Amino acid sequence: MKHSIFKVPELKNEEIKGYLKNSDERKDVVETYNSMYNENIKIPLYIGNEEVYTEERKNINPPHDHKKIVGSYSICNSSHVKKAINSALTIKDQWTNTPWKERAAIFLKAAELIAGPYRSKINAATMIGQSKTIFQAEIDAACELVDFLKLNIVYMSEIYKEQPITVGEVSNRLEYRPLEGFVYAITPFNFTAIGGNLCASAALMGNVILWKPSDHQIYSAKVIMDVFNEAGLPKGVINMVTGDPVLVTDIALNNSNLSGIHFTGSTNVFKQLWTKVGTNINLYKDYPRIVGETGGKDFIVSHPSANSRVVSTAIVRGAFEYQGQKCSAASRVYIPKSKSVEIFNNLKEQISSITLGSPIDFQHFMTAVIHKGSFDKIVNYIEHARNNKESEILIGGDYNEDKGYFVSPTVILTTNPKFTTMQEEIFGPVVTIYVYPDENWKETLTLVDQTSIYALTGAFISEDKESVKYALRHLRYSAGNFYINDKPSGAVVGQQPFGGSRASGTNDKAGSKLNLLRWVSPRLIKENFNPPTEYPYPYMK
Repeated sequence: MKHSIFKVPELKNEEIKGYLKNSDERKDVVETYNSMYNENIKIPLYIGNEEVYTEERKNINPPHDHKKIVGSYSICNSSHVKKAINSALTIKDQWTNTPWKERAAIFLKAAELIAGPYRSKINAATMIGQSKTIFQAEIDAACELVDFLKLNIVYMSEIYKEQPITVGEVSNRLEYRPLEGFVYAITPFNFTAIGGNLCASAALMGNVILWKPSDHQIYSAKVIMDVFNEAGLPKGVINMVTGDPVLVTDIALNNSNLSGIHFTGSTNVFKQLWTKVGTNINLYKDYPRIVGETGGKDFIVSHPSANSRVVSTAIVRGAFEYQGQKCSAASRVYIPKSKSVEIFNNLKEQISSITLGSPIDFQHFMTAVIHKGSFDKIVNYIEHARNNKESEILIGGDYNEDKGYFVSPTVILTTNPKFTTMQEEIFGPVVTIYVYPDENWKETLTLVDQTSIYALTGAFISEDKESVKYALRHLRYSAGNFYINDKPSGAVVGQQPFGGSRASGTNDKAGSKLNLLRWVSPRLIKENFNPPTEYPYPYMK
């Protein structure tokens, strides 16, 4: 790199492949899926230079075929976690002093590997381990992760260019130092790209990482580590440990070198992390940066002027893509009485054609929910609605766990705008609708704002421009990502930086400069080329 020119990538999104019948990409991913499905892979811990295969292991079971074993992963103990942290700290000085263009070149190569030779593998791993359809895997594991890796380089270069002014014979510059210790990355099952980005974004800025992925994303996490290794990331910059999250967290948060937490997951867990950091605050060398994207109770509001077909399609796609297991998934909907019958009929028509099954069968729009605990939680909400006088199951409500954890797309109708399923996060293919009197659409916006503790995403659908302006003002703090005439999910890196506030997180907008700035601690350097030799100022003469 010392004798070459590094070219910053274009601010351009990775193209989504169609996987049409008889296409090359479809043939590739089917072949890769079938091979990996029957491979019985063994996944190690990644600690410094070592790949550690522990005796204690857990099986990987596809949610859509939970009796099938496709592999196993290592379970760490306390010594593994401590060694991983020490490995990160050992290489920290070397990585911090690696020129930013060299760091960028590694992650740019990782992006090219995912876009090319690893595309089918990372998509297949996501389909198998997380039960995503090929389209959901493609927009996540391939395209979004490539976008994170490439566009973060663009944002990093822009950050480094932001410098203070230099006046006269004084030079002022900002050095964007990485944080002094290590960053603890905790990632969820539902997005492979989040798993890769929460590590890579902080590492790109010169930090070293302890990574604890979800137990239900480990297959694709292993592919990510393979990619980083092939791209030339020095061993120990990102250390991946799998096992008991409480064990890993307690050790990480009791280490004086903890400098940051990069988290995506449940609100309750994030609050526990924040509490533990607060309790240990006198232990740390720094005030740890705490960045979190947590839950959501995301809404769709239909204005009386809205096109009913647009509303129903936004509900179906927003609520049921990836079985509603997105923190941005629509889960509460407000529709006007005058359009309710039309919207209900549209929903019944569209949902009646949705089929569930294995993701390798490309006709399916939905597959299985992630695990038994999630299945049971969703079923409890459905049965609560079925047996409550304030609600009824309008569509769906069926479920079966004989082969996989399958829950049909379910629409609940409630007469109580603060019914349980209008307030609590379900994280499954369940959406609840409240019908309001047309003339009360403004009052309904107040209801939307005050019903949930969350403020992640929301959508307002209307053909009346003045109503859109009104909604934007009155729902200012109700959603960090606000969508007009669209579903409230599907944010694209570089186009819709993602994050929310209130109980939904710190709103640090993954996929933007705002997030990267959390992983640096700037140092101002002033250099005087003509320093004074006497203390008096001119006014004193």
